Amino acid sequence: MSDMKALLPSLFVACCVSAAEWTHWRGPEFNGSSPETGLPTEFSPTNNVKWTVDLLGPSAATPIVCGNHIFISLMDQKTKMLQALAFDRKTGKELWQREISPGMPRDDKSNLASPSPVTDGKTVFFLYGNGELAVFDLAGAPVWSMNLEKKYGPFTYQWTYGASPTLIGGKLIIQVLRRDVPVHGRGRTDGPNESYLLALESTSGKELWRHVRPCDAKAESQEAYSTPIPCDAGGSPRLLVVGGDCITAHKLRDGEEVWRWGTWNPDKIGHWRLVPCAVTDGKVALAVAPKGGPVYAVKVDGKGALTDDALAWRSEDRLVSSDVSTPAYYQGKFYVLNSDKKTIARVDPATGKPDWIGELNSRPKFESSPTAADGKLYFQNHAGEVFVVGTGDEFKVLHRVAMGDSGDRDTRASIAVSGGNLFIRTASKLYCVGK
Repeated sequence: MSDMKALLPSLFVACCVSAAEWTHWRGPEFNGSSPETGLPTEFSPTNNVKWTVDLLGPSAATPIVCGNHIFISLMDQKTKMLQALAFDRKTGKELWQREISPGMPRDDKSNLASPSPVTDGKTVFFLYGNGELAVFDLAGAPVWSMNLEKKYGPFTYQWTYGASPTLIGGKLIIQVLRRDVPVHGRGRTDGPNESYLLALESTSGKELWRHVRPCDAKAESQEAYSTPIPCDAGGSPRLLVVGGDCITAHKLRDGEEVWRWGTWNPDKIGHWRLVPCAVTDGKVALAVAPKGGPVYAVKVDGKGALTDDALAWRSEDRLVSSDVSTPAYYQGKFYVLNSDKKTIARVDPATGKPDWIGELNSRPKFESSPTAADGKLYFQNHAGEVFVVGTGDEFKVLHRVAMGDSGDRDTRASIAVSGGNLFIRTASKLYCVGK
């Protein structure tokens, strides 16, 4: 059992039915895995489907599952309104829907509903790319709200802000890693555009701390779309933050930086924005360099400005990389989905050597992240084609099926797992799949 599993019961306040509920976009252990068993291997839009819901718009946000609720963020394609929705887990019936704000897209690659919600089983938190943060109880009644752009300054991003919040120890953790000057007319001209890590009291929205996180990156390379990930280092709770050409660890208590390693970008290239989150086995944390760069495994027990001596390994095979998809950790192995090369690798955490690298033979690229459970990996490509890959000692594609509609080209949502079911979000539908 990893140190991470020992950390979670004491810090993650959950009132959900099962510890395996999918309450965070990377699941119950913040690493893309679930202890669920009995999940289906074969399915289609008409086979092993318990129910289907038509959605009013696409989003990269992963469905969040807790108790009898499924929570979804979206942007209505017709009205351009950002919405928060709750569905009945057993039937797919809409329980409530709340309009948050107008949400005109800021680029043609994504929309403002990209961050995934998060819940503690009593309250659900929705964050959007225009800074709107809306909090509801399970019945859909407002609890508190704020706009991060109005309070802390505009998001200065080349594209659209998309980091998901993390909820742990009664703290809602949000990271904003942005460039330090205005871009596309967005940003302060009367003061600094600081990157920061923010902790809010989950019950009230009160600011507990705000830690400014500087970096030496240039231009777009200052920007990250990743999410802070909890980690236990020798019994001390930490937050792993990756972006701005470096990875840092922070104290959960006050956000103070404990250590920093970088860089994968010594030449200070200016367009290496960072998308994948960190993932850890409790001993090392993976930082995935963008644009086909290596995976770096940093020992989590360091202090201060780390040298390359703090690296346990770096990947040597160019196929062990990912420009967008966050790796998963499951049953003692890392699984790295290469977004652009369309391969997936099972990697030994101790050495970084791949046990196998599998060709997926997909024409569309992958920007969802792999979900691991029941001896299988589940993920989908841009067209909404779902792949089921075994986690055994030999690479094997167990199933692949088109769940998206004809013409889908930007499906990004990862697949949630809970209660023996898969929750698959395509561009226009939400499926509950189970035996």
